[in-house]
Amino acid sequence: MNNSFFAFSSRIKYINRWALMRNTRTESLAEHSLEVATLAHALAVIGNKRFSKNYNAERAAALALYHDTPEIITGDMPTPVKYNSDRMRSEFKKIEDNACERLLDMLPEDLKEDFSPMFFKDEKDKELWVLIKAADKLSALIKCIEERKAGNSEFKMAEKSTKQIIKKLDCPECNVFVEEFLPAYELTLDQL
Repeated sequence: MNNSFFAFSSRIKYINRWALMRNTRTESLAEHSLEVATLAHALAVIGNKRFSKNYNAERAAALALYHDTPEIITGDMPTPVKYNSDRMRSEFKKIEDNACERLLDMLPEDLKEDFSPMFFKDEKDKELWVLIKAADKLSALIKCIEERKAGNSEFKMAEKSTKQIIKKLDCPECNVFVEEFLPAYELTLDQL
């Protein structure tokens, strides 16, 4: 059905993340998307100010807002399943692409061109997608920190592996965020 894109997309709030993990607090995909958009914007600003980049920070935020929207159709596939093998990754990519097409088909023709880059990576946004990937990993790390602080050891290995992934990203903007801003996530409300 055409023109159902926004109503359908609003259902992102019903998709929970970390399905295989015991959570002290459930995190919806909507919460995650907002956090990734905020972090992607921050990384772009850091890149512009500290590394003389010319990122479009607002576009980074917009792309990040939609980065997991296909999961309204596919669900949040747990990482151990999604990345189990090259074959699994390839099959999931096909499923995800199909979900993106279905989402775009919910838009009127005159809007599809503007929304397509939100789902199918455009070469001109290549640098921004690097920041969005880093922001996505930072969001996962923040969730791990929050769970650890709440006494949940379930996220211990996820925190360790996410830190390793972040180090391998080779993203100077992310490194600045980790060094300067991530420590504050360890603080209590009174300490902030």
